[in-house]
Amino acid sequence: MARRRYRVADTAQQLVGGFLLAGPFVVTEEVWVLAENMSWYHAVVVVGIVFAIGYGALYKADAGRDIDTEAEVAGIPVRFVSLMIVAFGSVAILATALTAPDTFLVDGGILPDPTPTTVALTTLKAIIVGAIFSVVGAATADSVF
Repeated sequence: MARRRYRVADTAQQLVGGFLLAGPFVVTEEVWVLAENMSWYHAVVVVGIVFAIGYGALYKADAGRDIDTEAEVAGIPVRFVSLMIVAFGSVAILATALTAPDTFLVDGGILPDPTPTTVALTTLKAIIVGAIFSVVGAATADSVF
């Protein structure tokens, strides 16, 4: 069976959905408080959840898509790789563009003694939290259009 080509339009659809659902969570103080209180164990579990949601939405919820016919890179479907990049990347871009780390962690006082390292690490955890929502939007947009 022939492999399905992955098109730039597929990533564009994922981007629309990923940004759409990530936006409200990037600017929500509770996400940043959660991130500050998460251990790295929690962050790893959430990354696993994001991967599971993405995989399930692309290949289990969409009966018309067969993982065996997808274009691959290193044995991983390109569509899935793109989805993960969009899920985490859209949150990172929005957080940076909207100055959320400074607004919430530094100016908002969520971090009691902010250093560049603690701000960066907490921002990474906030990106991981936001990716839960972004992956849903990205996968939905990819499956619907």
